[in-house]
Amino acid sequence: MLLQVEIDEPRCVAAGHCVVAAPEVFDQRDDDGVVILLDANPPGDEHERVREAALLCPAAAILVRDRGGAP
Repeated sequence: MLLQVEIDEPRCVAAGHCVVAAPEVFDQRDDDGVVILLDANPPGDEHERVREAALLCPAAAILVRDRGGAP
């Protein structure tokens, strides 16, 4: 399964919950704390953490799409 992740930067409130939940996929800019995406198509072992990160985001700034396909 292919997962596609996007961040709506203007909505991001820099809470950092996503970075804690999935540090291999999300990070924060040093200057303003806004979240940056390290991997827009994370490997299968990160999918559960990415979905958790999206649920934890207080601004709902993380969009996760299941694109199907091979693992």
